[in-house]
Amino acid sequence: MTGSAEVELRWFSWAELSAALLYELLQFRQAIFVVEQNSPYPDLDGRDQRAQHLMLRRGDDLIGCARVLEPDPLVRIGRLAVKAEARRHGIGRALMEAALERAAQLYPHRDVRLSAQTCLEGFYRSFGFVAVSPPYDDHGVPHLDMVGPARGI
Repeated sequence: MTGSAEVELRWFSWAELSAALLYELLQFRQAIFVVEQNSPYPDLDGRDQRAQHLMLRRGDDLIGCARVLEPDPLVRIGRLAVKAEARRHGIGRALMEAALERAAQLYPHRDVRLSAQTCLEGFYRSFGFVAVSPPYDDHGVPHLDMVGPARGI
């Protein structure tokens, strides 16, 4: 990751998210997934309460996030997002590595599933994920389901 200010990765359970942190996280996700990508989709999907939430900051600025959902039956990684001006500096890779590590710590030897934007298929393939569905429309954004191999700690 490049940049002058110190970068901090921090995990939160649902119970650890204060109202202010939750608001900031949801506002961040909305700015990227709904506004920037022009995709009015139901971000509030009822899964955040069962997830571990990763927030990545540079100084006081939230520049990335992701979540890891408990197995059902596979572990799911989702809502991975990077602020536009922080992209192409390794932030997404750092988020994904941290999410995979957290999934392995909490749910060792469980495969991981994600719903990838088709334009990011190569990014997820670089982590060992393979497509398990044809492309489909997810509220105006082409996606495909991918599964990655379990990691153990």
